[in-house]
Amino acid sequence: MFEQSVDVTSKNGIIPSFFVAPDDQQEWPAIVFYMDAPGIREELRNMARRIAKQGYACILPDLYHRYGTLRFDTAHRTDAMTGVILQAYHGLTDGDINDVTAAMIGYLEGHRAVLPGAFGSVGFCMSGRFITTTARKFPDRFACAASLYGTRLVTDDEDSPHLHLSGITAELYYGFGALDQYTPADYIQTFRTALDDANLRYEMDVFEGVDHGYSFVERAPYDPAAAELSWDKVFALFERNLAGSEE
Repeated sequence: MFEQSVDVTSKNGIIPSFFVAPDDQQEWPAIVFYMDAPGIREELRNMARRIAKQGYACILPDLYHRYGTLRFDTAHRTDAMTGVILQAYHGLTDGDINDVTAAMIGYLEGHRAVLPGAFGSVGFCMSGRFITTTARKFPDRFACAASLYGTRLVTDDEDSPHLHLSGITAELYYGFGALDQYTPADYIQTFRTALDDANLRYEMDVFEGVDHGYSFVERAPYDPAAAELSWDKVFALFERNLAGSEE
């Protein structure tokens, strides 16, 4: 396994990122991994390694880089910590993430271990929104995109992603937990209807008895059955859409 911490340059400064691939002697299809709201931690790096083991080059950017270095001890989470996480999360705009994505694309296109061609993406929690908005912003770069328990896909704002799906060409996957207070049944149905109305290629799972954060091993809501089924769907999505992908 080849992995490295890298500083990716962007118009808004340096973006600390984690890059991992099966090795650096071959070229691998690339995946952009968008973090969840608690931010960069070893749990996410381990998930990036899991993606790499399936035959991909994966990059995990620190979406909070504009704030300096934010690291949260999620195992000892407090109300005060949650407040900081929410402020950091809600401070990000779609435009901010588009800028990060443009920088990641530039970096990946120049990396010796990245296969030329379209990329995939995966995002958790807050980044379910961002895999959707970046698929629309960069339709020629993303062939597929996956979201697990994505939040803020349906809002009352004019820029709500469910109102702006036209132009997405990527195949999409969305996984939700039926107990997730952030994505209640009406939210999921509104988003499903929007996907259908836009005639997008997508698959959606809603897991009964499953809550927000179901794929994170280190969190209480972890559900092995739902997590593994979602991972199977994500890897099948990548394999269908990314040239040169391997088991």
